[in-house]
Amino acid sequence: MPVASRLTLAVRTALMLAAASTNAWAATQASTDDSAQSLTLDATNVNAVYHGPTDLPEVLAGGQVARGARLGMLGNKDVMDTPFSVTSYTAKTLADLQTVTVADALERDPSVRSTGQTGGIVDSFFIRGFAIGEGNLGELAYDGVYGVAPNYRAFTEYAERVEVLKGPGALMYGISPNSGVGGVINIVPKRPLDQDLTRFTGSYASDSQVGGHLDISRRFGDENQFGVRFNGSLQGGDTAVDNQNRDVGIGAIALDYRGERLRLNLDYISQKESWEGASRPFTIAPGVEVPSAPNGRTSLPQKWGWSDTKEQSALLGGEYDLNDNLTVFVHAGGGKSDVKRMSDQVPRILNDAGDTSNIPGYYKFNVDRSTADVGLRGLFATGPVTHTTTLMATRYQDELSRGITNGTEIRSNIYHPVDTPKQSINTPKVLRISESELSGVALTDTLGILDDRIQLTLGVRRQDIESRNYSATGVVSSRYKDNATTPLVGVVLKPWEDVSLYYNYVEGLSKGDIAPGTAANAGETFAPYESKQHELGVKYEHGTFVTTVALFQIEKPSGELGANGVYSVQAEQRNRGLELSMFGEVAPGTRLMGGVTFLDGELTRSATAANRGNKPVGVPDIQANLWAEWDTPWLEGFTLTGGAIYTDSQYVSQANTQELDSWTRIDAGARYATKIEGRPTTFRATVQNVFDREYWSGVASYGAFSPGYPRTLQLSATVDF
Repeated sequence: MPVASRLTLAVRTALMLAAASTNAWAATQASTDDSAQSLTLDATNVNAVYHGPTDLPEVLAGGQVARGARLGMLGNKDVMDTPFSVTSYTAKTLADLQTVTVADALERDPSVRSTGQTGGIVDSFFIRGFAIGEGNLGELAYDGVYGVAPNYRAFTEYAERVEVLKGPGALMYGISPNSGVGGVINIVPKRPLDQDLTRFTGSYASDSQVGGHLDISRRFGDENQFGVRFNGSLQGGDTAVDNQNRDVGIGAIALDYRGERLRLNLDYISQKESWEGASRPFTIAPGVEVPSAPNGRTSLPQKWGWSDTKEQSALLGGEYDLNDNLTVFVHAGGGKSDVKRMSDQVPRILNDAGDTSNIPGYYKFNVDRSTADVGLRGLFATGPVTHTTTLMATRYQDELSRGITNGTEIRSNIYHPVDTPKQSINTPKVLRISESELSGVALTDTLGILDDRIQLTLGVRRQDIESRNYSATGVVSSRYKDNATTPLVGVVLKPWEDVSLYYNYVEGLSKGDIAPGTAANAGETFAPYESKQHELGVKYEHGTFVTTVALFQIEKPSGELGANGVYSVQAEQRNRGLELSMFGEVAPGTRLMGGVTFLDGELTRSATAANRGNKPVGVPDIQANLWAEWDTPWLEGFTLTGGAIYTDSQYVSQANTQELDSWTRIDAGARYATKIEGRPTTFRATVQNVFDREYWSGVASYGAFSPGYPRTLQLSATVDF
């Protein structure tokens, strides 16, 4: 059955179950950072308390970070009750940083690095030194489930929060569609508010990107039980990169119903992003030293290159309280992505002078995804022990189709790009490439003792994995079917009211490989790879400020082709790290957000003996971030902002013979919140890369790297009507 048909069937199933179901968190429309009030001058005085798993977590003083996050099937958890390292950036932070994409938002997280390109067509990440979102199957979660967030790039216009769970999340979220194990990025969508909201934001970014964003929320009914929220934006013009133009159109609508026992919600997103001269990453020939980075404005791709990405997503959710202690919930939805582009692929740097070779092509990708789940959450006690127990069944499916027609080679240079005549490349035929089906059943129980001063979370997931690859004739060329069991143990101890100690052991899952055609054992299938994490941490909440320290180790096996030509599971990457994070108000009117991550990555096993003990690709020793805000005393509502991002040197090959230099980027800005004719109004200005530093920003797991941001000016004005 085609994925689109399965999606339709899943939505119909959810509609039939809606009378007895829900999104486990849709009743929380009070909005974490109180979007309807976030522009008022006293917004920084918020310091509310988070009450439970069906409440949206409140924010810390300053409104930058929420007190908790949605952890998949575990539901909403307060940061002090969570046996994981998790950070939840609020809509206020996303607006004040003038973010456009989720990648923009996560630049301020010391555990995360974006490996996508400035002016590129897809966002990808490293979390704790492991890749997330590098393939054609999106790995961002949306409202706690995979398969709905836009596949190639997620925008912040429709995000109430952007959350980052550090470490494997297979138990809470199920196996990641592209087998990522470093963490989970979850988008909590904007939903209808309790208060009416009409907000418009006009924006400008150099060179001439001009945009507008409209955010409207209303409630209806005798008891305001019906809600609707619309977010729409248009943006277009020349970017800060030479000879590059970008146009984006986004529409997102959220509907909900809040009854006494029944809560329903429906989210729909439609977006289109078009590029002329989109940026592409670089690879480098073996034995060539990585040359110094060009200025971020320099554009190597040909002016006649273009790209169009259209994405549509929908998610239906519901929750029904069978009684005061038992709730049934359900989700059903999916997404469809269509990509067409005629552009450079991945230019290869040939020598120290920066000469490149590249073959452009006409590419088409179609990705269909669907997801459905149903679960039961119960609250009960056995003597002095309380229990929050969740039983859940999930099913995710995807189908990838692709067509590529190559052009002829182009020679150019990263410092002095060469314009070439437009090539005539035939439209490719799109063929089905692969299908995957990920299903599972999971059970978790969080036990609380001594008024939850001691909490123990136990869980297990039975995960089934099935995938099929197709030949050019449409025949199944290889098939894979296997299963794995994933455990979770999490402990939280709260010896004092403001201190939380935690430990977790959790596993991540990656799809097992099929030995390639070049291997002596071609076609042999391998069991799912099980990554293992141990993490120990402490969280300290001192007044309006939270500091967390985490020690972790993640071991991830993988397959490799050996010298004897046999493909087998004989490689392993081990990342050990220390994370220090901080966020909140350190003094009245002064807020900090950021931290530092120390990483010790090692290839503990490899089919190539010379690589054993080397550092993995893209794993620096140090990542550090700091963002500060200061409310000036001489002008009420005027705030100075600024920060720094530092990334240590990174290798681009497992042989550790080619390396990117360390880099530091400084940003600065200001904002002014006031009222004009009684309407809350905020003006913002930010300069990214103040000193116009030239640097290679990061490297993907396959060795491709990209220049960093050029100096970029961003301006915006937000008005509530």
